[in-house]
Amino acid sequence: MVKIAERVKHVTPSLTLSISAKAKRMKAEGIDVCSFSAGEPDFDTPPHIKMAAKKALDEGKTKYGPVAGEMPLREAIAAKLRQENNLNYEAENIIVTNGGKQSLFNLMLALIEPGDEVIIPSPYWLSYPEMVTLAGGKSVFVPTSAENGYKITPEQLEAAITPKTRLFVLNSPSNPTGAVYTPEELKALADVIVKHDILVVSDEIYEKIVYDGVTHVSIGAINDQIFARTIVSNGFAKAYAMTGWRVGYIAADASIIQAMTKIQSHSTSNVCTFAQYGALAALQSSQDCVKEMLSAFAERRKFIYNAISAIAGISAPLPYGAFYVFVDISSTGLKSLEFCERLLEEEKVAAIPGIVFGDDNCIRLSYATDMNSIEKGMNRLANFIRAL
Repeated sequence: MVKIAERVKHVTPSLTLSISAKAKRMKAEGIDVCSFSAGEPDFDTPPHIKMAAKKALDEGKTKYGPVAGEMPLREAIAAKLRQENNLNYEAENIIVTNGGKQSLFNLMLALIEPGDEVIIPSPYWLSYPEMVTLAGGKSVFVPTSAENGYKITPEQLEAAITPKTRLFVLNSPSNPTGAVYTPEELKALADVIVKHDILVVSDEIYEKIVYDGVTHVSIGAINDQIFARTIVSNGFAKAYAMTGWRVGYIAADASIIQAMTKIQSHSTSNVCTFAQYGALAALQSSQDCVKEMLSAFAERRKFIYNAISAIAGISAPLPYGAFYVFVDISSTGLKSLEFCERLLEEEKVAAIPGIVFGDDNCIRLSYATDMNSIEKGMNRLANFIRAL
């Protein structure tokens, strides 16, 4: 028998991807499935972005490129962070990665050593702790609640910090809850981080998907002290419907970028060269496409939240960012995995069990799908709850 490395045994496969795959298989078989499982926009990549990639192909941009990314893109990302986020980065502070996921994975490998602790508020994006595990670190989970908007408090953060704490993971807007931290909440967290001299990685992949006049603020923009301890992870997948392009980035102190570049040089080398020119066009062209998608998400958010609120036995806080609703199913008497399995089998509705996000009493519904599917799926969910 082949011996598999011990580190792999401690990693859980992505249940979100497996459920999405099962829903797609059922659809391919002709079954009418309403899927709320996908964490990606249902829109196509805007035409001007695709045209920029095609132009790059025609110009022969098909060779190996710099490991840290094409310089025009790194410069454009740095300019975007300065202008939009008030983060004083230059090109040397940027590495372009194969999606936002690789940016975080490489970061963990660059920073975390065996025994190091990483503080992760729960619910969390399911890949955070697996990345920490693969880097040899220990995840320290801090539970949050719907009553507090699923946001960690400064008191909770301070209580979780030990001499072994190396990094705090902050995700705003949040997957899976849609929570968005206010500037005042970020300032309070920043004070704790600076006081204890730890690092924070701010996952801002959903920064452009916010509602009701909410403004995204990066924790690194609070003051110079927290900026020096902040690492920003972002990418093009969610805002520009570029999930399959696999273009993300990290902005950080140059020493961290150099370490991540060294790791990337021995794993994936550079990101797909012509895809980077599509990303460049996304940054430098009109942002009307982002506004159009956001308008559709806002309409869907309102409908799905009202529909959930009208179903007796389940509840969810209003999400202020991203495109997810985190639904409390605890009063049904079912745990999240059984709930989702039965919901898919009995009503042909695909949802993600909250256990993968650290909360077995909830499920995640993505409204990055068409209104017809949302309306039909909500009716089926109501039928399922009533049958219980």
